[in-house]
Amino acid sequence: MLTVNIGPIALALDHLLLLLALGLATLVGWRVARRGGDNPESSLFNLFILGLVCARIGFVIAYWPLYRDDLVQIVDIRDGGFLPWIGLLTVVLGALWAGWRRPARRKPLGWGLASGALFWILASWASHLYEQGTQLPHLTLKNAQGQEVPLDSHRGKPLVINIWATWCPPCRREMPVLQQAQHDYPEITFLFVNQGETPQIVTNFLATTGLNLSHVLFDAGGRLATEVGSMALPTTLFYDADGRLVGSHLGELSRASLHHALQSVDEDLRRAPTPAPRNAP
Repeated sequence: MLTVNIGPIALALDHLLLLLALGLATLVGWRVARRGGDNPESSLFNLFILGLVCARIGFVIAYWPLYRDDLVQIVDIRDGGFLPWIGLLTVVLGALWAGWRRPARRKPLGWGLASGALFWILASWASHLYEQGTQLPHLTLKNAQGQEVPLDSHRGKPLVINIWATWCPPCRREMPVLQQAQHDYPEITFLFVNQGETPQIVTNFLATTGLNLSHVLFDAGGRLATEVGSMALPTTLFYDADGRLVGSHLGELSRASLHHALQSVDEDLRRAPTPAPRNAP
């Protein structure tokens, strides 16, 4: 399961776990403070925001060549570009500072942070283990010519599957990034699985936007999204050469967040330098 539906809203599981961790930390801190001490609610919220900001800054610094020619992307956090370990380190250092300044808040803040962090680490680890064991679904989809194409036929090399639709604005915005990735990473297969639309609609869309996607398949009934447990668009799945899921991304991708995600797919990319920025046409 990659997303959790709350009414009409689809929330990524990792985002939900982070919010639950904050809620647990706040609850534990409040309960401890009732027995003596300061309520750490404001400190916990401030540390949460500070951790997110520093995790984003760390990611931007790590992939600065991909951001320096388009500075607006730095504040566009829809790409999900964060380095969690930097955020966690920032929270720990911030908590030490807050505890030093307000001794009455040390115990509630410490218990709150410890419980929230423990929950987040264990829940994220369990989710990661479950996700890592997921195999490429045994589905057969159709191409634009109506021919059946088994997903298993793409085993043997790293695979990226993008679940998308032409009516989805984030899908449309990330398409140029994925198109370019086809050329930047020839050792990886990029598969674009359209949801619920006809080949004619997609062909017209590609023609009017000037996009050239190598592998487009059609999933009229949304079976793939159901199989992988994601009801939100776009969703991008990353499989290794053996068909094992090694990562996923809910929402729009930037060049930086895509390169970061691909490092879990191909061992060679972990040692490869960050791609050079491309000038806009």
